[in-house]
This record gives sequence, C-alpha cells and structure tokens, in this order.
Amino acid sequence: MPYIPKEDRSKIIGLTIEQAGQLLNHPGDLNFAVTVLCAGYIERELNYRRINEAIGVLECAKQELYRRIAAGYEDKKKRENGDVY
Repeated sequence: MPYIPKEDRSKIIGLTIEQAGQLLNHPGDLNFAVTVLCAGYIERELNYRRINEAIGVLECAKQELYRRIAAGYEDKKKRENGDVY
C-alpha cells in the first residue's frame, strides 16, 4: 500500500472511506471508479509502460485488499464456524 501523505490523499480521491461506501453501491460502481482513475493515469501518456504500470498497480492493490481486509474476515469466520480441515 502506498502510504502517501494525508493531504495528498484527498487531492487524489476526494472521498473518505465512509463516503465511498455510501456512493459505491454495486460492483459496477466500484469498477467504474477504478477504471476512471486508471484511464486518467494512462491517457496522460498513452503507451505500453503506462498501461503496464496501471495493471501492476491493480495487482498490488488486489493483494493489499486481501491482506488488509479479506484475510482478517476469513480468520474471523474460521474462529466462528471452525476450520474446514
């Protein structure tokens, strides 16, 4: 996760986590928001390098999302319901 300064975060996204949670109601909403951010980055300088960078960032963001959110949720459910093995 790129832990950028807080003042830079609001310039980039303009939404708090709570606001995003209220605005993004469907998977399509989230897909649209992510795609618009990536397209804006890529189209400033359309070339293979920028496309490759954006795809790499998406992969790292996916892994960070799993590490920070999904893994904890899975651990909680395993404690509640028991391990499957």
